[in-house]
Amino acid sequence: MVAAALSSALVLLSGCSGKKQNNVIHVYSIIHEEETEALCNLFTEKTGIKVEYLRATTGELVNRILTEKSAPQADVLLGGASNYHINLSAEGCLESYVSPLSKDFPSYAKSADDTWTGFCVLTLGIGVNKARFAEKFPGMEYPATWEDLANPVFKDEIVMTNPVASSTAYLFVQNQLQRLGWDAGWEYLASLSKLVGQFPDSGSAPPKLIGTGEYALGVAYLHALSKYNAQGFDIQLVAPKDSVGDVDCVSIMKNAGNLSGAKKFVDFILSAEAETLMSSIDFTIPVNKDAAAPKGAIPVSEISLIDYDATLASSQKNEVIAKWTELVK
Repeated sequence: MVAAALSSALVLLSGCSGKKQNNVIHVYSIIHEEETEALCNLFTEKTGIKVEYLRATTGELVNRILTEKSAPQADVLLGGASNYHINLSAEGCLESYVSPLSKDFPSYAKSADDTWTGFCVLTLGIGVNKARFAEKFPGMEYPATWEDLANPVFKDEIVMTNPVASSTAYLFVQNQLQRLGWDAGWEYLASLSKLVGQFPDSGSAPPKLIGTGEYALGVAYLHALSKYNAQGFDIQLVAPKDSVGDVDCVSIMKNAGNLSGAKKFVDFILSAEAETLMSSIDFTIPVNKDAAAPKGAIPVSEISLIDYDATLASSQKNEVIAKWTELVK
């Protein structure tokens, strides 16, 4: 049984027997606990289909899906940047499904092989704790570009996640490699890595550590920084030129135990109602044009983005992670 296989790590949202049945679906979730629970509860309320979910980091869940490929223990993967879904599709782990709700979605939010669909837009930026920055660097201006962030004066005052475990940090690494080129990109990353005081595994860690004043600066998703701002933390958001934009995606496992329920869940996640709910909690920018974006979020139209190649990012992943691991010992 799935519930037994996942043990205590699996959160049961509604009581069920744990058997493979049409009124239960199993979800692996990369998005935060609060958003996962809210979305799954609303889905159950609207459809009567119960949800069991496991919330974990991108790396953990991707590895779990690869290990369970021949006997998937989940029906749906919720969240994670497109390159991870591209990689899982290439490994034969994902089912093709085109939701009718994705008809008018932009091309960057839909996969060529119909195995994943984006439901919110993700953009990277720099977060600044105003009080700590003023204390540590009196009179200095906030870094406005990625090059500014690599100023040696910021040593040990920067936090960013670990690209080995976090899709947020891997996207940042690809941002630098794709905007600067392979060699210059690695030179930049080598310089910056020496200034970073901490590499936590979770993408949610830097906004919290910046917000609470443990670090003056950090690399994070702009929506996560916006969320902490809305909660009263005094954070300055910086959207550097030539940043990267991607989408959080949802996909269905190949040989899912409840395929019909999984399709209904994907349809729900892509709906304006679900994306509005997600944005109201997480400050993400919805892909569905009928969904409402929250106040305080920086629109994608106001951000300078590179032409990000998600397929290239996926194909280079093993090589990039190996090089990063050698770089940051």
